[in-house]
Amino acid sequence: MPAPKNEPTPAQLTSLTLLQRVRSRDEEAWGQMHRLYRPFVLYWCVRWGVRNEDADDVAQDVFRATAAGLEGFRRDRPGDTFRGWLRGITHNMVLQHFRKAACHVLAEGGSDAMQHIHQVPAPSENDDPAEQIGQLHRRALDLVRGEFEDRSWQMFWQTAIEGRPPGDVGTDLGVSAAAVRQAKSRVLRRLKEEVGDLLE
Repeated sequence: MPAPKNEPTPAQLTSLTLLQRVRSRDEEAWGQMHRLYRPFVLYWCVRWGVRNEDADDVAQDVFRATAAGLEGFRRDRPGDTFRGWLRGITHNMVLQHFRKAACHVLAEGGSDAMQHIHQVPAPSENDDPAEQIGQLHRRALDLVRGEFEDRSWQMFWQTAIEGRPPGDVGTDLGVSAAAVRQAKSRVLRRLKEEVGDLLE
């Protein structure tokens, strides 16, 4: 029985990027995006002064706001990134967290939470150390790892991640340098198809 005309076929669904799939309310895609970015959100929360025990609650608020505003995410200017947009949402949720705490504390006669609001720095690109970016890429690689044979994955890993020349890898694995370059290209293309719009 053919698929209804307004619903994408399974082949069309697999060709959609992760961001497109999240926008279409694909639960699996949402879970993948959550796994990619939750560590960032928790890192930003703690960096901006949220106590570890409150960071999970703030992160939940961040992802609720992200789901509600996802249609509004655009890359209209050079440098616009999903990560930057998500960092802005996290910053707003951290400020809301401290405002709520300030209202509660002020009602009890204190002002510590109000001081936190004034100490939360504005988000900037410098908030992401290289190690955090590297972790994001490793989590993205984990999403596509199971789609490739071990030998193809080794060709990709040794050239793209370890930086070894294709000829050396080919010699070690008993294949041509061209085969190594093809394997690397296939993995990179699949990674770009799956999460490229979220890694920029």
